[in-house]
Amino acid sequence: MIDFEPGLLGHHCWLELSTGERIRLPTERWRATPDPGDELLLSSCTGPTLDIGCGPGRLTAALTERGVATLGMDISPVAVRLTQEAGAAAVQRDVFDRQPGEGHWRHTLLADGNIGIGGDPVRLLGRVGELLCAKGSVLIEVDPPGTGLRRGQVRVSTDNSAGTRWFDWAWLGADAVPAAAARAGLRANWLREAGGRWFTELVRS
Repeated sequence: MIDFEPGLLGHHCWLELSTGERIRLPTERWRATPDPGDELLLSSCTGPTLDIGCGPGRLTAALTERGVATLGMDISPVAVRLTQEAGAAAVQRDVFDRQPGEGHWRHTLLADGNIGIGGDPVRLLGRVGELLCAKGSVLIEVDPPGTGLRRGQVRVSTDNSAGTRWFDWAWLGADAVPAAAARAGLRANWLREAGGRWFTELVRS
């Protein structure tokens, strides 16, 4: 859940680490039609779904159009407004706050790197697991195999300016999923590549 602002759209954007490293953000995809990776996530949502860190709401809106009961959730009021303008429901919340329908969601989505929220994937997965119904699942986009688990302080920068607010973030590689999931009381149901992106579904162990 990067603090989404409209100025991010139409610009080259990066997560800038305190080390000086920059990681490109896929802002073009955030408002594009679903690609093969998105389709893997969308087709896996068979019941009520909470889209965590929904951004401008492309996945929330796509699921809503397909008749899946879906709620977008983001800390940014701009993201919530854009999701609602796309014809989907959304609320402004932090994932660690009380959520609508807590304990009853069939699926939760953590797409577009949102597994990094808070800088601790194990803590995040433990929290997200609390939102699910008994047979629910967490659908996550992860980094490619071989990248492991990384944590760091980041800020959002564009080709015009550098952000001033630093925050904790993390990256979870496909190879690090089993260990992180186990620590959160979950296990991988599947792990797949689609459209050059990697995804996993976690269920209760």
